[in-house]
Amino acid sequence: MLTIDDRPIGSGQPCYVVAEVSANHAQDLGAALEIVRAAKRAGADAVKIQTYTPDTLTIDSNTDWFRIPAGSTWGGTTLHELYRTAFTPWEWHVQLQECARNEGLTFFSSAFDHSSVEFLCSLDVPAIKIASFELVDLPLLRCVARTGKPVILSTGMATLPEVSEAVAALREAGADDIALLKCTSAYPARAQDMNLQTIVHLRDTFNVVAGLSDHTLGSTCALGAIALGASIVEKHLTLSRADGGPDASFSMEPDEFATMVREIRQLEDALGNISYERTPDEESNLCFRRSLFVVADVPKGQAFTPENVRSIRPAHGLPPRYFDNIVSRVAQCDIPRGTPLSWD
Repeated sequence: MLTIDDRPIGSGQPCYVVAEVSANHAQDLGAALEIVRAAKRAGADAVKIQTYTPDTLTIDSNTDWFRIPAGSTWGGTTLHELYRTAFTPWEWHVQLQECARNEGLTFFSSAFDHSSVEFLCSLDVPAIKIASFELVDLPLLRCVARTGKPVILSTGMATLPEVSEAVAALREAGADDIALLKCTSAYPARAQDMNLQTIVHLRDTFNVVAGLSDHTLGSTCALGAIALGASIVEKHLTLSRADGGPDASFSMEPDEFATMVREIRQLEDALGNISYERTPDEESNLCFRRSLFVVADVPKGQAFTPENVRSIRPAHGLPPRYFDNIVSRVAQCDIPRGTPLSWD
């Protein structure tokens, strides 16, 4: 169990639904603010952005090492060009945080280097996310851990030893509240590549809150994750995929996000608890169970047989488990067809 902004997250709690803004603002502050408001209307618990600049992630180089391969979602550009399009200006953060606060949403961000950690701490964000690509940056993980804030770490591309090394680094540097998100780092990701059962393994192996950072299309994987015990689900949110942008193709529109949240809450209600108690509706339907009835007239003294006694609906006769005890016994009185059988 961990707590973010006074909200407990973990087993027995409603799933913590995070709307990821990422690059879907298209360098328009108004659009970014509207995504925050749309996240609230769609039922999200939190809204998350990303805190970096092109120069904190990479260098401006056109050599092959820095070019994104053709055929990928962002193929044909350099890393620096992509991040210049996708980054969220740091001067927006205060306005976005204030908007989220006014909407009743928790606001936090992903940190990508020491300067962004320091900046986010100056904003007093209640948690810090670490992206899948940064999981191997142990100095960054230690820097985040030393803030004392809850840490949410995505595990895309990571092997089990790498996850273990990252968790150890966080804990050794003082992180007590850690959440691990199963992630498949493909954009979009295919459902058959999700391996959602890993969520349970992450939770049990590392004794952490576990969840899903989901880049698949639709809500199927998110719902499956919750059925398996995910406590956090993160999905990208855009005002409209038609607007384009680096993340548009694998982002949800507000109405889709809202439908997902409704389905999540319905699923949580359906999962309920381990229970063998009858519901009120079931109690009222007990009368339609099967029981033993006389299905042909039986005179006094005649034996009961499979031909004159059957297990049928409704439930006004003896329970069917007594059928073998009844056969070959004799009737104590005349019993007309359609009479529920009783001991007398």
